[in-house]
Amino acid sequence: MIFTEKKKTIRVMLTTFRDGFQSMFGGKVRIDDVLPAMKVAAKDVGVKHFEFGGGARYQAPYFYCGEDPFETMQKMRDTVGPEADLQILTRSISGVTLTTQNIDALKLQAKLHQKYGTTWDRNFDFMNDVDLLAKTGQPIVDAGMHHQVCVALMGLPFKSDKAHTAEFYINVAKKIIASGVHFDSLCLKDASGTTTPHVVYEAAKGIKPLLPEGTPLWFHTHDTASTAVACYMAAIEGGADGIDLSNRPLASGTVQPDVRSMAHALKGTGYELDIDHTKVMLIEEALTEGLKDYNFNPVVTSADARVTGFPMPGGAIGPNVHMMVKAGILDRYSEVLAEFPVVVKAGGGWTSVTPGSQQYWLQAFNNVLLGRWEKIDTGYGKSVLGYFGKTPLPSDPEVVKIASEQLNLPVLEKNPLEVAPDSLGPAKAELEKRGLPTDEKSIFLVAAASVPGKDFELNEGIRLLEKRPKIEIPLKKKEEAPKKAAPKAAAPAAAPAAAPAVAGGPMTTTCTVVEGGTARQFMVIVDAQGNGGAAPMPMATAAAPAAAPAPVAVAEATGTPVYSPFDGDSPLVELKVKAGDAVTEGQILGAVEAMKANYNFKSPSDGTVGEIFFHLGDDVPAGEPILTIQPK
Repeated sequence: MIFTEKKKTIRVMLTTFRDGFQSMFGGKVRIDDVLPAMKVAAKDVGVKHFEFGGGARYQAPYFYCGEDPFETMQKMRDTVGPEADLQILTRSISGVTLTTQNIDALKLQAKLHQKYGTTWDRNFDFMNDVDLLAKTGQPIVDAGMHHQVCVALMGLPFKSDKAHTAEFYINVAKKIIASGVHFDSLCLKDASGTTTPHVVYEAAKGIKPLLPEGTPLWFHTHDTASTAVACYMAAIEGGADGIDLSNRPLASGTVQPDVRSMAHALKGTGYELDIDHTKVMLIEEALTEGLKDYNFNPVVTSADARVTGFPMPGGAIGPNVHMMVKAGILDRYSEVLAEFPVVVKAGGGWTSVTPGSQQYWLQAFNNVLLGRWEKIDTGYGKSVLGYFGKTPLPSDPEVVKIASEQLNLPVLEKNPLEVAPDSLGPAKAELEKRGLPTDEKSIFLVAAASVPGKDFELNEGIRLLEKRPKIEIPLKKKEEAPKKAAPKAAAPAAAPAAAPAVAGGPMTTTCTVVEGGTARQFMVIVDAQGNGGAAPMPMATAAAPAAAPAPVAVAEATGTPVYSPFDGDSPLVELKVKAGDAVTEGQILGAVEAMKANYNFKSPSDGTVGEIFFHLGDDVPAGEPILTIQPK
């Protein structure tokens, strides 16, 4: 049983205001809804160490909330005051993005994070590629932040004695120390909560004596499998000096345990936390009030022991569930989970933490929906080909071959940083082209949202700066008040009831009717007296006369409708054709986005493109055609 004769205080980083947001809501939380709770945590409870940025919480503010992520960080810094430590999470060669970044972008990232209030930067590499950890850690050191380097942990969903063992993690730590990169603390980071308490204990016990004198050893996990407290106890017994905890309503489930749970577990052991657990209720009360309009999905608030077979981070389960709900495919969730061991083993057993976790997820998703290895996810393919570093175990040679063929990329023999694309130059050029600010923050906002092949019109940084951000916050649906039935007036028996008058003159609207596989769009016109008519119309029709109670004669819009491949809302992210273009059966017409990846839609037959009902960036609702194909 864990016990110490000499009292020891364990330092806590409170993850509520970063990992809590990410794991519960995919990071989609408005800053003003939570600042009061953060103020309570700092001023009334005395919390001195917060996680407040990085990871998906860097992207979510401007991808979904219309907020500048750096400005939200500054607001948090102003709220907690100058003394508290504020920590971010970065992803080695990916930084705060899902793609690879060159060293210049990583240097700018570190500079901006330090400028906007960051004091600690936790940097991990999902491959545990120590060369990349050292090279991407140096900008953190140069920016003057506390550099917390990570050894990334995970429980494999298959048997192996060569990776993800205590000995494997100890060897990674030895390589980090031998690399010569300066680090101020070392974290054992288990993003999926799947490492066993025994492995945690043995790894901590083996690594602690290797660290320079006075260097803190930290441990991070999630409570998805309900084993977090046991793993924290094991880490502390093995020598950990700090751990990550959260508090209700953003605790347990896919997040970290509540401070009160851990404090209770440590009673009588000689160990105690540096947070007063008796005051945590004050944070909970403020959060409950601030988040009262948010919809808590039970999938992410509940424990799920299945995670031991599909090692997904708590911070990724939440966003993926939200995306599956939006795309109308949550019924395939269990099938995707079951495919996880296949993609993990074939990939090479990299750690399931972003972006590696997203790559696993998307490949499992593709295998379920399209057939195994029929579509290689770009990130997954690049990982097996070496563009994100060296995999812990050899990747399946057949999958490597398929990935190389589908992505038209060779196996990379160089250091990935040498071939990482320049994202800053194109971002600056696009800002100049649009007459937008080209300060360092604006350039980075655009660069960090850039994905190869993605139209700049859809770039979230551009959208934010042009004041047209996408807003997608998981709020509760407000129930409409029941409408009271209007009292029925007696009508003359011989006269039909008159149509209601339309104030202000004629009203024109459109509707789409799909019947027997053919889509027709109609223009409906109602005049001020309530007279009206409907006529088939093409998508681009000249304005009707001011008063036109009779149907307008326009060409009939017929054709075969082309739909999104998903049963929910999917944004239109690519359109390769325009009205009137000749197309052939099977030709790719464009793509919609689901699960942060693009999925093509194709022409069902030879013909020409008829009406196009959506613009780039629009959400395509289920059951509504994107366009029609006219027969030749």
